[in-house]
Amino acid sequence: MTQFTPLLFVLLWSSGFIGAKLGLPNAEPLTFLLLRYVVVIVLMSGLALAAHARWPSDGRQIMHIAISGTLLHALYLGGVFTAIHRGLPAGITALIVGIQPLLTALGAGALLGERVVTRQWIGLLLGFAGVAMVVAHKTGAVPSTEVVSMLAPALVALLGITLGTLYQKRFCPRFDLRAGSVVQFAASALLTLPVACATETMHIDWTPHFVFALGWLVLVLSIGAISLLNLLIRRGSAVNVARLFYLTPPTTALLAWAVFGETLTGLALPGMLAAVTGVWLARPR
Repeated sequence: MTQFTPLLFVLLWSSGFIGAKLGLPNAEPLTFLLLRYVVVIVLMSGLALAAHARWPSDGRQIMHIAISGTLLHALYLGGVFTAIHRGLPAGITALIVGIQPLLTALGAGALLGERVVTRQWIGLLLGFAGVAMVVAHKTGAVPSTEVVSMLAPALVALLGITLGTLYQKRFCPRFDLRAGSVVQFAASALLTLPVACATETMHIDWTPHFVFALGWLVLVLSIGAISLLNLLIRRGSAVNVARLFYLTPPTTALLAWAVFGETLTGLALPGMLAAVTGVWLARPR
């Protein structure tokens, strides 16, 4: 794993919020994700078969990979997409999910036996403060009458990404990324399908923006960024992986400024600096 892998992961992962903003006007969130899962399953199955990838043969390993997949994909992505679809600004969604490194650090000691030193705790707290500064100007965009409806899916996403990182590091840190991804996304699709059928119309407007967003999320996020995330979980501590998520909101803000012309407030730049400093402090020895 090269020294640039974490930075590449942050860039690719951050672009997911941009893809969601482009595609969600044309499809309901779970329908969008279900289609994304199916396309990834087809592509990764073909890649795994062509490369003679090693498929998990042990039932227990398959179960662990499937559970980690539903946490990292079905719960996390489903929560994020539903929150944004209901009108929660992407910045606020990122802020809520930004609590994940702190929760992961709390769980890493109890579940994984990882020791988090004082310097890392300071870095994690500083990183969260930086994230809050970057997205502070968007806090007033949430109507008080719809706070619970908007925030609930984001909290589900926070739970999913935190438990998913800890669970995969604890029970299935090593598996073939091609074959394992098929298992993870198949489990996510099986969980998402009945919920989407029960709560959504399943209608899709096949506009050029939607097709581009779907292709981007499949190739760049589900195949590229998720593969990098699995590599990071395999080779690093849970806290070391989690701290990188503090860089997502600042990177997303910069991408939104470049792509959509969204403004950056006076707190954004010092917030980005604080987030980067926090990530640096939270690094392992």
